[in-house]
Amino acid sequence: MARVGKGVARRPLAAEGRGMKLFGRRSECGVLDDLVAEVRAGRSRVLVVGGGPGVGKTALLEYAVEAAPELRVLRAVGVESEQELAFAALHQLCGPLLDRVPQLPAPQQAALATVFGLQQGPPPDRFMVGLAVLSLLAEAAEKQPLLCIVDDAQWLDTATAQTLGFVARRLHAEALGLLFGAREVRDELRPLDELTVGGLPDDDARALLGSVVGFVLDEPVRDRIVAETGGNPLALIELPRGLTQTQLAGGFGLLGAQMLPGRIEESFLRQADLLPSSTRRLLLVAAAEPVGDPILVWRAADKLGVASAFAEIDGLLTLGERVTFRHPLVRSALYGSATAQELRDVHLALAHVTDPELDPDRRAWHLAAAASGPDEAVALELEQSALRAQSRGGFAAAAAFLQRAVALTADPGRRGDRALAAAQAGLQAGAFDTAQGMLATAEAGELDELGRARVDMLRAEAAFAVQRGGEAPGLLLRAAQTLQPLDARLARDTYLDAWSAALFAGRLATSADLRKVSSAARTAPKADGRGSDLLLDGFALLLTDERAEALPMLREAAQAFARGDVTAEEVLRWGWVATAAAAAAWDFEACIGAATRQVEVARSTGALAVLAVGLNVLGQVVALEGDFSEAASLQAEAAAVREATGTKIAPYGGLVLASLRGRENEAYSLIEATIRTASAEGQGTAVQYAHYARSVLLNSVGRHDEALLAARMAGNDTPELFVSAWSLGEWVEAAVRSGDLKSAADALERLEERAQSTGRPWGLGLAARARGLVSGAEDAYVEAIEQLEGTRLRPDLARSRLLYGEWLRRQSRRVDARAQLRLAHESFGSIGMESFAERARRELLATGETVRKRIGTPLAGAELTPQEQQIALLVRDGLSNPEVGARLFLSPRTVEWHLRKIFDKLGITSRRQLREALPRTDLEKLSG
Repeated sequence: MARVGKGVARRPLAAEGRGMKLFGRRSECGVLDDLVAEVRAGRSRVLVVGGGPGVGKTALLEYAVEAAPELRVLRAVGVESEQELAFAALHQLCGPLLDRVPQLPAPQQAALATVFGLQQGPPPDRFMVGLAVLSLLAEAAEKQPLLCIVDDAQWLDTATAQTLGFVARRLHAEALGLLFGAREVRDELRPLDELTVGGLPDDDARALLGSVVGFVLDEPVRDRIVAETGGNPLALIELPRGLTQTQLAGGFGLLGAQMLPGRIEESFLRQADLLPSSTRRLLLVAAAEPVGDPILVWRAADKLGVASAFAEIDGLLTLGERVTFRHPLVRSALYGSATAQELRDVHLALAHVTDPELDPDRRAWHLAAAASGPDEAVALELEQSALRAQSRGGFAAAAAFLQRAVALTADPGRRGDRALAAAQAGLQAGAFDTAQGMLATAEAGELDELGRARVDMLRAEAAFAVQRGGEAPGLLLRAAQTLQPLDARLARDTYLDAWSAALFAGRLATSADLRKVSSAARTAPKADGRGSDLLLDGFALLLTDERAEALPMLREAAQAFARGDVTAEEVLRWGWVATAAAAAAWDFEACIGAATRQVEVARSTGALAVLAVGLNVLGQVVALEGDFSEAASLQAEAAAVREATGTKIAPYGGLVLASLRGRENEAYSLIEATIRTASAEGQGTAVQYAHYARSVLLNSVGRHDEALLAARMAGNDTPELFVSAWSLGEWVEAAVRSGDLKSAADALERLEERAQSTGRPWGLGLAARARGLVSGAEDAYVEAIEQLEGTRLRPDLARSRLLYGEWLRRQSRRVDARAQLRLAHESFGSIGMESFAERARRELLATGETVRKRIGTPLAGAELTPQEQQIALLVRDGLSNPEVGARLFLSPRTVEWHLRKIFDKLGITSRRQLREALPRTDLEKLSG
């Protein structure tokens, strides 16, 4: 006998040799069999089963459950009316695993405990929540293979959809399957493997129709019905229900497949219309109650005087542990056909029977649905629900509550404030359309000057989140100027944000560049001495030609960030700007200290969007000191964060590393991709970095004419802070080697002016090296080496020895040249600067010395992928699998899987042997 599961019949297929199989779904079942087999074997699989209403998605999900009796099954179902309740579906899925939360790393414990209301705490980063759920599911799968079923995913609340999308993209080597059923694949679940389910084949559709119609249909009528339904199983089952042979003689008379869900709903309504009015009202109560709680439904029905109708319910509704409709279209048909007054009555009854202490948010939502006009009391309850949602990290839910509160607010002032709050929540959730809509609502109302400044700030934040450059600096500048007479502290912070945005935008800023922002910032109210205040004042002076006064201020600010003399909030917000200040002041120690501090704080607090920026900054600083293994590790971690969070940040660290490493194909590919993407996204400074990286690479291989062009583009570009200064050194070398001595002298003059103003070894060493190239004075080369020997800047020291050795050889001082070139060659080899090492080797050969064409690398396992290198180094340094997984957004089991591959490649068998296979470099020992 046929069995129905949301529209798909089943029959036994003995040839398959295993119980019940879905009727007419052999290929789809094969896909699910493969998925279950992979999970059973300890490998992760994710699949979205998509298709229109009634096509049989739920039945396929149930088939997967039946096919895997030895797997533990967790379930969640999206509910249309619960989309505004943060993490509602995640509670369903993870509820049975809450006893395992204490086994997670502390930051992940805190994130889940806050999300599930087990403790109070700051709103967790949504990506930290995703990592915590990944760890929780992976830990459960260690004990028993796990199958997670998420049906009606098109109705998941946004917070759950974002979390599960994150988890799905990070699964790899866990015994865990994640199956979604969805009418439409939402953005949060892209790109995942999809199985699109269509109508049944004609023969199966005819057989199914015959099994549900109690009389013989003429063949033309049967074929027309099959064609009109497109083989949709639910339509084949439900549309004939209650119709006679005569009524079916002309088929259904559908106008098109796109109308099919509506016609199925009409069929359900036709059945409901045969019921007494009290029963229909009871069905409407059930349709409006999202939880499926039979006690709540009964209490609301009793309040409406229709509780007795429970005895008369037709097959449209099933009462058990939960109230369930035969199909979600039954719910939508009943709810959509009700009058506005009927809906208000039902929601008001549900609000009255919902416990205000245990479930205040759902009660507030029912009250909002029952409101017929502005209602300040309900709006206030919605506002409180938004605050609760925000405290759990449910910013999308907070935005939805606040949007509804705005609609119920009569007072123009309060309406504007709530619209601004809704825009802020939408922005935090990444819902930029929602944020823009609420900002328009706020602007249309009555806002004071502070409110209008907040509008400008939020518009700028939205612009900066979507595109790092472009309009954001101008919008933030306008907000800062508006705030200046209203709130001095907020005005200064906004000026610094505008300056930061202008730094990202560089020459691609469309409304306000660094000079314009700096000039305006000089009018800002007096500071109270915070590290961020020093940053703002120093940069404002620097870009308005007060360099001598600005640089000590910037150095002091950078050192404050490096020492930890500023708050964590300042580090997270402006730590990377402090690193820029240190670079502008040529203070390498403060540079690496500030960059390290930001990464440490971002990791410890789970601020992953900040971490993406911080890792890029630290990666380039580490590359400049010559620790390429650590730089590659940071680059891989930054890529993992970018992939996990979608943060739009250019690969600054990767550009510096690639240019110094000298692998041409790899470097050129990254440079071109960066120029293309950063130009489109308005990140002008990233384009400047790319041109600088090209100039380093071209100088390393002796293509000096091309290097000069790239160095000019970077050196003349704005902002004229630190990348331009670095590029001046490349400019001098390329110009001298190309015979353009006038251009070299001009670039040297600019570089010396920058370096002399700070008196720091970094800048003085680069300037002395450039002076030696232009003047041919031996003492300049010697000075460059002496200045740089006292720093961590091994690549620049080795380059200075190379240039000095080349000069000595041209002076026919071969013995002296060999000494410098040998030191340079050895240093390049130990660092991993392949192109420069080859250049040094050729110079040594020209002096008559024999040298092998081989350089060492700082990582013995050079055949490892960047991610494998990073895992290997972290494990070598003592991190556990859970700690490595938390760093790289991987489950501990996936880390272990990678470790097995690493051991095979390195020819070792244990974690202890990693310390021998990957010995710490001298620089790592010095740093660690």
